[in-house]
Amino acid sequence: MVTVQSLSKYDEQHPTAITIGTFDGVHIGHRKILERLIKNAATLNLKSTVLTFFPHPRMVLQKDAEIKLLNTIEEKTKILEELGLDQLIIHPFTKEFSRLTATEFVRDILVNDLKTKKIIIGYDHRFGRNRNANITDLKAFGSTLDFEVEEIPAQEIEEVSVSSTKIRKALEDGDIKTANSYLGYEYMLTGTVKRGKGLGRTIQFPTANLQIDETYKLVPKKGSYVVKSIIGGKTVYGMMNIGYNPTVSGKEKSTEIHFFDFNQDLYEQQIQIRVLHRIRDEHKFDSVEALKRQLKKDQKTSLDFIYNSQ
Repeated sequence: MVTVQSLSKYDEQHPTAITIGTFDGVHIGHRKILERLIKNAATLNLKSTVLTFFPHPRMVLQKDAEIKLLNTIEEKTKILEELGLDQLIIHPFTKEFSRLTATEFVRDILVNDLKTKKIIIGYDHRFGRNRNANITDLKAFGSTLDFEVEEIPAQEIEEVSVSSTKIRKALEDGDIKTANSYLGYEYMLTGTVKRGKGLGRTIQFPTANLQIDETYKLVPKKGSYVVKSIIGGKTVYGMMNIGYNPTVSGKEKSTEIHFFDFNQDLYEQQIQIRVLHRIRDEHKFDSVEALKRQLKKDQKTSLDFIYNSQ
């Protein structure tokens, strides 16, 4: 897959089949559109192309909207590549870009720049300044500017009954099972392992302290989770705590992972965690010894879950 960081850097002349959107999460509803796009492009000898935007339009247009996203831009890129897409264009979303009229967007960008011959889009897609143009307008443009519009009807998308908003809500509630079923994959957290306070090591539960640099990335509800990661080509399981470590009067929120049967030095390495199952809420225990006893129970719960899932 070719990834282009701005429309101004795009210079491919081969005609395209395209879809447009933020595709946050690249969930099972999105995949209906993307799979159709890829299949159509192959049949018509077009390049399957996604035009997406970063930052998320709501981050730019609604300053008070502290939207949290399901994917970092790197995570989204990797998922789209694995689906078999030919091209991904990530265009910087700005207020100036948002003021393009529907005509300017379709004529100048879709037709002149991207050489679009087919657009596959959801029934409720809106575009142009103030999002005032819809699928009917897009079809009208297609008839005069020589491209075809294929509409994904409401019943097809709603049959899946999935939205990025529902997935965000599930993660904020700690409902990992629902979130993962809607995503079609295990929710991921990507970050760099940093040195923590070292408490875990003193109670025989050493942890990797995961620093996620992208402040917009949604971190699930505080609590303990069963997780896995691929490290050095091997799948490693563990348990993760998200929270403030109240038993030891922690002040800063952290994401810490204790891997089972693993003792490699991970400091300053980037790792990706897949969240499999929620164990419990975060609690303040009466003592470090009580915390240690609970961690042993959590480990048994985690290993039982892993064993029963395989």
